[in-house]
Amino acid sequence: MMVTTMATPTASRPDDLHEWISFEDPTEARTWMFDATYLRSNHRCIYGEGCQGVLDGPAADLQQGCCSYGAHFVDDDDVQTVVAAFVRVRPHQMQFHAKAMRGGFLRAGDPGDDGSPAPTVTRLVDDACIFLNRPGFAGGTGCALHIAALEAGERPLDWKPNVCWQVPMRLEHSTDENGHVTSRLREWKRRDWGEGGQEFHWWCTEAPEAFSAAAPVYQTSRDEIVELVGEPIYELLVEQLERPEWVPVAHPTPKSGWGESGTVRSV
Repeated sequence: MMVTTMATPTASRPDDLHEWISFEDPTEARTWMFDATYLRSNHRCIYGEGCQGVLDGPAADLQQGCCSYGAHFVDDDDVQTVVAAFVRVRPHQMQFHAKAMRGGFLRAGDPGDDGSPAPTVTRLVDDACIFLNRPGFAGGTGCALHIAALEAGERPLDWKPNVCWQVPMRLEHSTDENGHVTSRLREWKRRDWGEGGQEFHWWCTEAPEAFSAAAPVYQTSRDEIVELVGEPIYELLVEQLERPEWVPVAHPTPKSGWGESGTVRSV
């Protein structure tokens, strides 16, 4: 059964109003929930096109994007994906290839406050991920894994750490006392980075200039969504997102705001 939370216009509409689509998985005991407001928005990654990064001040000139702190791996399979990819990366595609060959590209992160073990993360070189090519590198600025995958004619998501191709989408799972699973696919928020996320000077889903794609997220990020939820669930999602009788709420970030020059942004 299809269930959709619809917005009713009120005089005191929340600043961050999102609508969700929910439906039952046809093959297992699982409910899927999707942040329809984000998936229908025209958000896109603007790395190298004004992205100010995730430091505590504006840093567009550094072109570090989300790569300032290295990538945190979710499990050993995630690590092995990058190990297999690195073997295929050539020195002309990776600025710090020699450093990775000599000292590796992995390190132990900080252990959790709750006593959880230290995560495995990518090594930092000059205050950013070892895979990040800096401005001026002949092989291209940006993620070396991304560059090498494209040159091999393959998908970057098959070469990169999970977090690097999933952000700014986040898939969460919870299980109730009866064993029923609820899976939520939503917009990545500052809070998802932990306490450090509140120190970011800038975050892309809060920036009107990042809502400039020619098509909605559910179309431009099709491969990523399918990788997360599977093709059959993606098709069910698209059917609901595109139903003609629905007039959805627009994403709150690009609706209005003041540009740096003092001009009003709107959609």
